[in-house]
Amino acid sequence: MDYVCPLDWRYGSEEMRKIFERESVLKYRIRVELALLNTLSELGYLPKTDVELVSRVASKVTPEEVDILEAKLGHDIMAMAVAIADKAGEAGRFVHFGATSYDIVDTAYALMLKDALSILKSKLVNALEELKDMALNYRDMIMVGRTHGQHALPITFGFKVANYLYELSRSLERIVETEKRVIRGKMSGAVGTMAAWGDKGILIEGATLKQLDLEPHFITTQVAPRDGFAELLSNLAILGSVLERFALEVRELMRPEIMELAEGVGGRVGSSTMPQKENPVTSEKICGLSRILRGLVVAQMENIPLWHERDLTNSSSERITISHGLLIIDEMLESFLELLKGLRVFPENMMRNLKLTKGTIMAESLMVRLTLKGLPRHKAHEIVSKLSREAWRSGRELYEVALNDPSIRSSFTPDELRTILDPSTYLGMYRQLIERTIAFYEKVKESSGVTV
Repeated sequence: MDYVCPLDWRYGSEEMRKIFERESVLKYRIRVELALLNTLSELGYLPKTDVELVSRVASKVTPEEVDILEAKLGHDIMAMAVAIADKAGEAGRFVHFGATSYDIVDTAYALMLKDALSILKSKLVNALEELKDMALNYRDMIMVGRTHGQHALPITFGFKVANYLYELSRSLERIVETEKRVIRGKMSGAVGTMAAWGDKGILIEGATLKQLDLEPHFITTQVAPRDGFAELLSNLAILGSVLERFALEVRELMRPEIMELAEGVGGRVGSSTMPQKENPVTSEKICGLSRILRGLVVAQMENIPLWHERDLTNSSSERITISHGLLIIDEMLESFLELLKGLRVFPENMMRNLKLTKGTIMAESLMVRLTLKGLPRHKAHEIVSKLSREAWRSGRELYEVALNDPSIRSSFTPDELRTILDPSTYLGMYRQLIERTIAFYEKVKESSGVTV
């Protein structure tokens, strides 16, 4: 079979792709139709034997049959309903009774999203567990903290990782919150008033959705509110952007002149012409897919302002945005987990890079201690700035330059100065902050319902 879209064969897991395959989408929709039919039977519209017959024939309806009918009717859900009803004969007279197309489409989406988000949450928690372990294992490994790409203050690699643990835990929290708004069924008829079912509308809605283990939207037009889908795509894009931030970190720190981190795949060809190349291709894939994911958000936002009780402009774009968004983030999470499991860490290079700036990374520490000795803070800043520039200019260590300055020598002994300029003494409350972050993650994980 020839494929056009890379999501058909290159990106996304089989378990996620299975949800959005044509046969699967049809099965989700038929499942909703049968739940409605069963409810109608319980209320006396048709005998149970008719429901049983419709259930048997509905399982045999194929996408190809629906396509043939859609070509004649110009309507995919009507084509599905007709295909089922025709196979069932007289027993199919109540198929789709009182429903509108998006009672079926939106409720099927809710079921699909429930399954898809369960997969994503599980993969995200697995990745978060890896990050938690890394934060603990590398808690005390000192490295350069960088702002604006420049050496700023010392941190630990565990502290750096804990920041990603926090940000990705927030994404898990967003997904859990979004589920409450987007995983809801819609069973309310042509414009949302349930008119075709008379005074039984809310009863039919409740009984049908209960079979599907879904809560209903409180009120709808012909469609469920599109803000839920927009919220979902936005939150997936935020998750993707955080994954990209970590991937970008790896790409930057894998530069040969830095080489504090590296992707763990060995033996991979980095270049078709340069044999020495080892490229961060998994990280780069994450970054590239993140761009596509963010782009889908705009289209989904545009689906919120539909005309009146709805128009059809959302339909075509959602066939792309929802499935593609979930398959892309699924691929990104798979790649992220692969990246974490194989990540190589080089403590010796972290220490080497920490020493590159001749101790000036500890300039703030010296400024703070001078201020605590009684010097105005801005004066202390001026003195330490001058000393740092001299260290850079002369190529000497800040300790050596500072020790020759009268204002420093009169304030600190050589041993005190050495301690002040020791990176291991200027890490603040990093351990407590890591522990606090892990506690937050554990709380979010519990709310997600995922067990590891």
